[in-house]
Amino acid sequence: MIDSRQTVAPDGGLGGIVRGGRAALRRHWLLALLLAGGVALRVLAQVGYQPALLFIDSKKYIFGTDLTYTAWGSFDPIGYTLLILRPVLLVANLGVVALLQHVLGLAMAVALYVLMLRRGVARWLAALAVAPVLMDAYQLNAEQTIMPDVLFQALVVAGLVVLLWRSRPGLAAVIASGLLLGSSAPVRQVGEALILPALVYVLAAAPGWRTRLLHGTVLTFCFAAPILGYMVYSDTVLHYGFELSNMGDAYLYGRTAHAADCAALKVPATMRPLCPAPQIAVPLGVDGLVNSLESPRMTYMPVNAQIGQFIETLPMQRELAYDVIRQQPLRVVGDIAKDAVKVFALTRDGDEGDTPIARWQFQTSYPYYPRGITRSGPNSATAVFAETGGGGDARVFRPAAVALRDYQLHAGYTPGPVLLLALLAGVAGICTVRRRRDPGDLGLACLLITASAVVVLLGADLYEFSWRYQLPALVTLPVAGALGATAIARRVRERRAAATAAVRIGPVGELEQVS
Repeated sequence: MIDSRQTVAPDGGLGGIVRGGRAALRRHWLLALLLAGGVALRVLAQVGYQPALLFIDSKKYIFGTDLTYTAWGSFDPIGYTLLILRPVLLVANLGVVALLQHVLGLAMAVALYVLMLRRGVARWLAALAVAPVLMDAYQLNAEQTIMPDVLFQALVVAGLVVLLWRSRPGLAAVIASGLLLGSSAPVRQVGEALILPALVYVLAAAPGWRTRLLHGTVLTFCFAAPILGYMVYSDTVLHYGFELSNMGDAYLYGRTAHAADCAALKVPATMRPLCPAPQIAVPLGVDGLVNSLESPRMTYMPVNAQIGQFIETLPMQRELAYDVIRQQPLRVVGDIAKDAVKVFALTRDGDEGDTPIARWQFQTSYPYYPRGITRSGPNSATAVFAETGGGGDARVFRPAAVALRDYQLHAGYTPGPVLLLALLAGVAGICTVRRRRDPGDLGLACLLITASAVVVLLGADLYEFSWRYQLPALVTLPVAGALGATAIARRVRERRAAATAAVRIGPVGELEQVS
């Protein structure tokens, strides 16, 4: 509830509820306007693309637990399938999944807004901080698409809100937050990195070494439980192995091969064909080096002459990656850093070799991705919808689609400099942490949310850059910036008050005469 004690009329009844609602609207009018805009945009998306949007990887999650489609579930963790798709598809179709994701988008904004108010952020600033998740068209596109990104965001937001709800989290909050944040990793593997900021925050906020030891141990155990549970499920039920994903080595190869100076690299002759020349690496990009049929990892097929069979090159790809890291570490770091700063760009363009941003932009006709999602045939979007509970043919209501596309391309995204300013404010807020941490210290809250944003965004950029992987910035960086600005303003006011008090006190400790 938002300021419920101030908005509920004392006489109760329907009239009291109405008056309370009007009072709430007056107090939170900016959030109400943004919520209205967010709802309207989500209605357009739901009407414009029916039953939902599908991406190249959507079938991986839709059929991930069907052992007759083993290829679709073997690459990345399919916690999204287990937590959302399977339960919903028992009673509804993929259109309802998209609707649920839109509801999650709105719920994240409200939860973050209420959290910020509890921690002392001004109403107008809190409303502006949740505007990106409500109004950003790339967020809307992700919510309309059958992909795990929105669920991942929601789990991260829920875990952070629970942990920050009280200035010093209790044991119940630590347990709940650990389970929520840990559950994000089987949805998107980069969620594993969230244990670092969460553990630092819990240890810093706890009052005393016994509480620190207890809370730190409980958080670690609860965080690990969903991850280990999924890995057991992957090994015993899906037979994919005791792991979250089997694509780590492939993406490590893609990143390092993209960064490498192959001419200066010292590797065995049998591995050299795996190291691409710049004219191949640049246009393919990291994603192409991993997945394209033109990648050296796909085209290089050495033969064992003694037995007349092709040699599996995955061990050589792994060794090449380690050689690049050992011999050319600065090139790898520079390649990652170049991708990491793209989220702060003013426009949404991208460089040659980047995963096309058009994949996450609304189109005026239904998008297809041959060979995985086609217009007709067994791999058609319509066939997928029919196999998963109906919803009709894949279709577009053109007026809504045109409106959404124009909005997205011309105004409807969060400019990168805004995210950079929010990051800097969050970092500045961390600097306000006191040595004697008091329970209301906003610096620790800035530490948790800013660090969570950094580890999730940078963790994804370690492997490859995609605008899709930057979406967690919308639910973390603006909030970190609002908390940071509030922490700085609070510290400035405290210093001014202290300076004023010092001026008013004479050299012998008595109040001076004030004319």
